[in-house]
Amino acid sequence: MDKLLIHLWYDKEAREAAELYTSIFPDSKINKSIILRDTPSGDAELIDFYLCGKEFQAISGGPYFRFNPSISMMVKTPNIEQVNSIWEALIQGGKELMPLDKYFFSERYGWLQDKYGLSWQIFHNPDTDKAELSPNLLFSSSVNGKAEEAISFYTNSFPNSETIYINRYNENEASAPEAKINYAEFALDSMKLTAMDNANSVDYSFNEAISFMVRCKNQEEIDYYWNLLSNDREAEQCGWLKDKYGLSWQIVPDFLDDAMFDASQELVDKITKVFLPMKKLDYDKLKNTL
Repeated sequence: MDKLLIHLWYDKEAREAAELYTSIFPDSKINKSIILRDTPSGDAELIDFYLCGKEFQAISGGPYFRFNPSISMMVKTPNIEQVNSIWEALIQGGKELMPLDKYFFSERYGWLQDKYGLSWQIFHNPDTDKAELSPNLLFSSSVNGKAEEAISFYTNSFPNSETIYINRYNENEASAPEAKINYAEFALDSMKLTAMDNANSVDYSFNEAISFMVRCKNQEEIDYYWNLLSNDREAEQCGWLKDKYGLSWQIVPDFLDDAMFDASQELVDKITKVFLPMKKLDYDKLKNTL
């Protein structure tokens, strides 16, 4: 079980999207799914799946949050033909953000939003031996210029984390004067991420459509991440919070997913009723519902 995973919020299309993505990428599969009944969104399907070996969850949670390019899924593959095939599959019904073409940093690269609005950066990287996926954080608007600060904050907050690589914009390279980092790589526990400041003055902001779930081994660990990350009391609900950069996180007990995905619908309903009124999740109270 991964310590961190990526959570995607859809209106009603979580299953459809998961089925599409797992049909496109290698080392991918739908794992399990459950129905969360009587939530504020009504009945919501939650799906656990893997893309390029990385764990995701997706929920059909209603029309409350919309994807934007502030977070994209960056896919590197050593095979140019695979770049082309992934692009062709994802662009159907979507839109191009940067054309699929040759750039100074890659023989084949493109940036798109798929038909659900989720952003993807696909490029050829001969230095990897298989397709690799990592989320990319684009610091824009009020947090433009804070990518390096955020990377330092995150890597100092999570054990087994490190900054791998940072490259900065040259003078006059970015039209947004506050932008500093044009590409960086870092790792939080088992998850590799990339980040950059937005070179253009575009109003993209992080929101709840994409969040990062942190699985915690006890209440002490839940308290640690909650106190460290939460920066918006209005955003605290059901284990969700927003940090000082606007990024959304879910701080959850490590047993909760396995317990719910393997449970009867009756037990799922019972657990859901317990956690829905909570802000910060209570590890022992949830454990005692099983």
